[in-house]
Amino acid sequence: MEELEARAQELAGEEFMLGSTQQVARILFEKLELTAGRKGKTGYSTDTRVLRSIRHEHEIVGVLEEWREYSKLLNTYLGPLPGLISQADGRLHTTFNQHVASTGRLSTTNPNLQAIPIRTELGREIRSAFVAEPGTRLLSADYSQVELRILAHVSGEPKLREAFAAGEDIHAATAAEVLGKERATLTKDERNVAKMVNFGIIYGISAFGLSENLDIPREEAQEYIDAYLARFPHVQDFIQRTIEHAESDGYASTLFGRRRPVPELKARNRQTRGFGERLAVNFVMQGSAADIIKAAMVAIHRRLREEGRAARLVLQVHDELLLEVPEVEILRQAELDARDAVGDLAGHELHSPAGRFVIEQNTTHREQIVRLAVVDRDPVAVDLGHAVGRAGVERRRLPLRGLHHLAEHLARRRLVEADRRVDRA
Repeated sequence: MEELEARAQELAGEEFMLGSTQQVARILFEKLELTAGRKGKTGYSTDTRVLRSIRHEHEIVGVLEEWREYSKLLNTYLGPLPGLISQADGRLHTTFNQHVASTGRLSTTNPNLQAIPIRTELGREIRSAFVAEPGTRLLSADYSQVELRILAHVSGEPKLREAFAAGEDIHAATAAEVLGKERATLTKDERNVAKMVNFGIIYGISAFGLSENLDIPREEAQEYIDAYLARFPHVQDFIQRTIEHAESDGYASTLFGRRRPVPELKARNRQTRGFGERLAVNFVMQGSAADIIKAAMVAIHRRLREEGRAARLVLQVHDELLLEVPEVEILRQAELDARDAVGDLAGHELHSPAGRFVIEQNTTHREQIVRLAVVDRDPVAVDLGHAVGRAGVERRRLPLRGLHHLAEHLARRRLVEADRRVDRA
C-alpha cells in the first residue's frame, strides 16, 4: 500500500491523502482535469463507478483503485478478523441480525461473514482461510435464481415459467425475447445486458441506474426496460398491480404475508414516489426470498436433529446455506441415496453430477438395468469403466454386485462435488 501511495503522489506531482475523498477529487478533477462525475453537497464523487468511467484517462486512476482494494481488505478483514477469533474454540462467531435489513434478509456483523471477498486473487486467498474442522467439510446449498423464480410465480408470466420449467438459461432466454434474436446467435454482452435488466426489474432499478451499470446512455437503458416489459406483459401487470395495492394499503407484502410500510408512495416529490414504487415491487421478490430461506433453515435444522446427524448449519448468505458436515456423513448419505435409487425401485431416477440414472427391473435375469442419460455434458466415465458420450444414452446390464460399485462411485463423485463447493465457498 505504501508503494501504491508513493506512486499515486508521484503521478499527481504532490503529496495528498489517498483516503480523503475531497483531496482525491481535487487532484483528479481540478489539477489533472479528468472528466468529473456527480457533484453533491460535499463535492465531486470519487466512487467506484466514477473511477471506472475515467480509468482510461490517466494512470493514476488505476493506482487509486488498487490502493482502495487493498485498503478495504486490510481494514475490513486482515486487520480485524484475527482479533475476533474466539479464545474458547478458535472459531469466528458472527452476530445475525433479524431486524436490520428492511427486506427481512438476515445480516451479519462483527464480523460480516456474508461479504467475504472472492472476486480478486487476494480476496480468494482471504476466503481460503475459512476452513472446516478437521474431519468435516463445508457443504454449500443455494437456491438457483430464487428471486427470478418468485417473479415468474407472482407475475404468472408464461415465458419465464416455461424457461424455468425447461431448465433453460433464464438470462439467455430473456435476451432472445427482448432482442428478438435466436439464442444461438446471442453474444456474451447481449446476455449480460439481459441479466442486468432481469435483476434491474427485481431490484427496481431505474433507467439511470441501468445506464450506469451498463455504461450506456440513459435513453438506451430505458429502451431495454421498455422492450422487456413489452415482451413480458404479465410482469408489467404485476408491477402495476403491486404499486396500486401498496398505494391503497400503505404497505407491500411478501408471499408469506409479511408487510413492509412504504410511506414514500405518499410523498409529493416525484423522485421519492418513484423510489417507493421500486421498493414495493422489490419487497415482494426479495422479501419472499428471505422468508423462504428462513423457513428452509428451520426445516433443515429440525431434520438434522431428528435424524441424529452431527452436521450443522454454520452460515446463511442470503440464498445460500453453508453447513459443516462430518466426512463420514457425506459418504453415508451418498451411499444411502445411491442404494435407494438402484435398489428395487423400478422407474425411479437418480440425478448425479454424472447424469441421470433411470432404474428398470429385469426379473428374468435377476439384474438391474441401469440406463444413464447424459445431456449437454462432456463425456464422463461412469461405473465399471463404461463411457457415455455427449447427448448419448447408454444401456447396460449390471449384475446386482455392480450396484455397490455404483453406490461407491456416486459417493466419490459427491465428495468431489463437495470439494468444488468448498472452493466456491
